[in-house]
Amino acid sequence: MSAILEISHATKVIDNGINEKKVILNDVSLTINEGDFITVLGGNGAGKSTLFNSITGTLTLSGGKIKSGSEEITSFSEEKRANYFSRVFQDPKLGTAPRMTVAENLLLALYRGQKRTLKNRHLNERRDLFFEICSEVGNGLEEHLDMPTGNLSGGQRQALSLLMATLTKPRLLLLDEHTAALDPKTSKQLMKLTDQRITDGNLTCLMITHRMEDALHYGNRLIVMQKGRIVKDLDREEKAALKLQDLLLFFEEEPEELSVD
Repeated sequence: MSAILEISHATKVIDNGINEKKVILNDVSLTINEGDFITVLGGNGAGKSTLFNSITGTLTLSGGKIKSGSEEITSFSEEKRANYFSRVFQDPKLGTAPRMTVAENLLLALYRGQKRTLKNRHLNERRDLFFEICSEVGNGLEEHLDMPTGNLSGGQRQALSLLMATLTKPRLLLLDEHTAALDPKTSKQLMKLTDQRITDGNLTCLMITHRMEDALHYGNRLIVMQKGRIVKDLDREEKAALKLQDLLLFFEEEPEELSVD
């Protein structure tokens, strides 16, 4: 099985003030293999978002390396890495262009990573495809192809963000608590759609969640982060043996916070 992403001894240190530095990512090593669907658990300040930001290039590492396939991408810009990785954020407003229609947003996603030129966008030729894709969601999104995304409900907009992130196959799909801002019913619907898109597209995915039931139910691996470290990395069999109470126990004892003088 080939590795999609290899993180080696990743460290991120920030300056908190006079003579005080804080380690927010502490010697993290992680290999993500093709086809992995890894759920990520951790409390506030555990380093989950820092890990994602380091992968996408939003944050520059203080130490360590990141490889995608055979390429070392540690020094790659955020824009260049966007050709490889798709990300769905917690806030439904962050994944779409609000003044553009649903169809126009999907068209942008369709050409992700391709060289942009001045040519006819052929939007009407894609309408049947976009209608079919949006029909999979089950919330009426297909009836709003010509509506600006800023007028959609939060659930519809987040579903659109997921469709855009998976319309062309990314090397790695990053789901950053993408159901957290939704009500329980909408969250459940979106997770069902998420699992379907990942399975049908044979995608590789890293998903942060605070919903422990989702962490248990979805994916083939589970990692737990505390204080900038990965403290658990459980495979399919180990994960299948877990119960909700076992996950709660992971958070009872946390390592001491590290600082660098």
